Parts: sequence; structure tokens; C-alpha cells
Amino acid sequence: MPHPIADRLPIIDLHCDLLVYLTDVPGASPGKVEEIGCAIPALTQGNVKLQVMALYTPTEFGSTRHAGLQRDMFRRLAQTEADCLLPVTSAEALHRAFQAGNSIGMVAAIENASGFCEEAEPLEEGFRRLEQIIADCGRVLYISFTHHTANRFGGGNMTTRGITRDGRMLLDYLHGRRIAVDLSHTSDALACDILHHIDTERLDIRLIASHSNFRSVWAHNRNLPDELVQEIIRRRGLIGMNFLRAFLHTDDPDALLHHILYGFNQGAQDVLCFGADYFYTADHPDPARFPFYHKAYEQAGGSYKYILDRLEGLLSKELLEKLAFRNASRFIGELWA
Repeated sequence: MPHPIADRLPIIDLHCDLLVYLTDVPGASPGKVEEIGCAIPALTQGNVKLQVMALYTPTEFGSTRHAGLQRDMFRRLAQTEADCLLPVTSAEALHRAFQAGNSIGMVAAIENASGFCEEAEPLEEGFRRLEQIIADCGRVLYISFTHHTANRFGGGNMTTRGITRDGRMLLDYLHGRRIAVDLSHTSDALACDILHHIDTERLDIRLIASHSNFRSVWAHNRNLPDELVQEIIRRRGLIGMNFLRAFLHTDDPDALLHHILYGFNQGAQDVLCFGADYFYTADHPDPARFPFYHKAYEQAGGSYKYILDRLEGLLSKELLEKLAFRNASRFIGELWA
């Protein structure tokens, strides 16, 4: 009897917070599957062939130092053979990661531009620091302007603020740099302003939502409204499905499947992928968030296979492959060409 397709598909995932766990949590280890869903043994078991590693910081004094520690951790992981992690900085390197047995490709991303630019320093200093992050990590796949709150670049998803002068200057700086802009943590106003500035100035910048779901399925301001979904589809971007219970449906364990099917029904067959958003949750201050994941999605080792198994029979083999890895691989190849 043939094995289910989920047993054979490689996975690309657009977002995890392994770096901040390793830099912030005492006694942290990349092998502790009991502490974080994207521990390396779980990624290996889940057949993840490319994992995007976010450098995450809140907007606060010292944010750049915090991101710097994660940058250094990325380099350390890349240089530690025992961790089986391969830096991916080109389409050719991505192909090698897919062929490399139990190895996992990794590439850096920046979740909140406060990680390279403090609120009160010259913007040019922030750009200089961004260049250093790119050089040290080999490449940055995408940048999120904000996190939940506002910063010097614009409004986060818990605000209604739009883009600022510095935000427009950051977009101008990214023109032609082969770094995508991530809309997952923007306010709706900031997302619309980003689109407007890119179009008005005819900037060469690709757009994604690295770890976001659909607001029409679950009304949360971290999820994408339909108009932004259609813009990402039109611009051949990516939408990475987020596994967090708060952004799916707090009570329905099948909600992630509903989000995926909704996306395909909206015409997103060429942009849907995974952005699981695994992070260390034990020290989170809000008890209402626990459990952070529905049981089937707690660990990368089983979550992707579970999703693909459940969707087999509902979606064609081609669509399952697009969700698992082909859409993300196509986008990365185009972005880095």
C-alpha cells in the first residue's frame, strides 16, 4: 500500500522564534522538544527542509542589542555541525538543503525593524546596522516593519497608525535589495500605506505575510482582511499559515484546515504556505493564551504531516505540494534571481 503523500513531502516554514528562545531562556537548547515546537529534532522529524529564523525584538530601548544577540546565535548555529543546520543564501543552496538528508536549511528574517534601529538614533545608523546583520547572516529573507505596537516606521497590528516618514525611507532603501516586506504585524493602515508607496514610487519590493491567517474565518487583527489577501495574491507573494490557537479559533481544533481551504477558495493556490510561529511560551504573562496551540499543532515533528494527511482527499496532490514547499520555493527563487 502506498504511503500517504504527507510522509514524502518536504516542508518550508516561513517563521519561528528559535533564536530568541536560545538567547533569552536560561538553559535553552536547540534539542529541547519539550520546551519549543521548532526544536531541531522536531524540525527533522517534520521533514522541514527550510526554516526561516526570525530575529525578534519588542520596540524598547536596547532592541538592537537584543537583535544582535540573535544574529550571533544564528551564526553560531550555522557553524555548529552537530545541529545539522545549513545556511541558505541562494536558490542553489536551497536546492542543496532539499537534497541533504536530515539537514535543515535556515535563513534569517527580521521581525520588527526596531531590531536594527533604535527609536531615537539617526536612521542612517539603523541602515548601517541592517547591512551588518545581512553580512553576518548571509542574507535576510524579509523584514517586518513593526510588531504589535507602533515604532518609528509605522503602526503595529494593535494600532491604527499608518506609515511614517522613516517608514517610507525604509521602503526606498529596500528598493531592489531582494528583501521582502512582511505584512504580518502591520496595522491595516500601515499595510495600505506600504502598498501605496511601493506603487507610487514604482519600487521593486516583494510582499508577504509570513505568519498570518484570514480575518474572514476568525476575526482577529493579526489576521489578513480580504483586500490584503487579494493584493498578496495579485503580487505573487506568500501567506504563511500560522498555527497559534488565538489566530485560528480558540475552540475549534480544525480551524487551521478551514483557514487553508478558505485561502484556496479565494484564489491563493500559488501563495499559501506554512508560517507556524513556534516560540517559547512557558513564561508568557497572559494565562488566557494557554494552551498556545491546539494539540495536533504543538510540535513541528507531527503538525505538518497531520495537516497534509487531513487535507489529502480534499485537495489535489499539486495543491498539497504547493502548500508544503513549492509556493515558498518558487517565491524565494524569484526573489533571489
